[in-house]
Amino acid sequence: MINVTRSSMPLYEEYCEEIKDLWESRWLTNMGVKHRRFQAELESYLNVPHVALYTNGHLALENILAVMEFPQGSEVITTPFTFASTTHAIVRNGLIPVFCDINDVDYTMDASKIEALITEKTVAIVPVHVYGNLCDTEEIERIAKKHNLKVIYDSAHAFGVVKNGVSVAEFGDASMFSFHATKVFNTIEGGAVTFSDDALEQKLTEMRNFGISGQESVSYVGGNAKMSEFQASMGICNLRHIEEEIAKRQKVVEQYVKRLSGVKGIKLCPAQKGVKSNYAYFPVVFDGCEFDRNEVFSALGENDIIARKYFFPLTNSFECYRDLPTASAEKTPVAEYIAERVLTLPLYADLEISDVDRICDIILDQRRKS
Repeated sequence: MINVTRSSMPLYEEYCEEIKDLWESRWLTNMGVKHRRFQAELESYLNVPHVALYTNGHLALENILAVMEFPQGSEVITTPFTFASTTHAIVRNGLIPVFCDINDVDYTMDASKIEALITEKTVAIVPVHVYGNLCDTEEIERIAKKHNLKVIYDSAHAFGVVKNGVSVAEFGDASMFSFHATKVFNTIEGGAVTFSDDALEQKLTEMRNFGISGQESVSYVGGNAKMSEFQASMGICNLRHIEEEIAKRQKVVEQYVKRLSGVKGIKLCPAQKGVKSNYAYFPVVFDGCEFDRNEVFSALGENDIIARKYFFPLTNSFECYRDLPTASAEKTPVAEYIAERVLTLPLYADLEISDVDRICDIILDQRRKS
């Protein structure tokens, strides 16, 4: 079976060596030596002054929104073309998601449609870098400054991406990264928030540790979202190999592009100008083919190849948001159109080129069958 992704891991011996001293210290969580070392290494790699580590990316996003202390019922402009976590984090903070449509090139938020959605209740923009494609950060920053809005990026797909020499982690007021096992870079489970405002550091530290600000003081109604020493150790190991892993993924993507570009009815994302990609996902939009996305999905499945309808359905069509006045897929027609046609193909560092060819053969064979 070929899964849609496969976790990158260091050598067994390398990880064992990294965690060996934990049996001596018995310090397994609560921001120990591994946690602090990993944090420092990420700050260097991502070129940011502050990194807050989390047990997963979702809680990282919830926490950064929480410490911004937006008034309950405030509006946050975001995109429905994302994983459930993005919208849930907004709603779970008592905020109202207002959905902006995406563009049909890289599937990120259409910055030209943001200002029309701003009201007196708008406090922030939560754009999503999709598939490793970066948002129009310059235009989003211009709009945010003009209207005095915070910008918190969902960068779950964008670890290691660089735009015109600038790390993706440097954009906006903060960025959330997911280190889930399915991502380009993983800590088994895990996540982080990057930011430059010194005042946020203590707030985030307290928020992810039950709101505890001292031995006898609790300042926030916080939760438990701390990254463990074992997760941090995996991160330390995987960070050593991240550029090598991205280079391997690039070769897989290049083979897909070689086989599928120029095929009538198959739309691929173009490379973004000035962007050093992390090759996180390989989305294919079946638009005008003799066959549709679902037929390809089924044909691959019949051959034990797992692709993913990612993102489908849109978050603004979820059952849990049916009564939300701002939620309607009809208000985001481009996102709806892409969601009904997109398929992300298997992509990971160790995927054999022969397997890429087999996947492409199955896809292209559908033309002859239709």
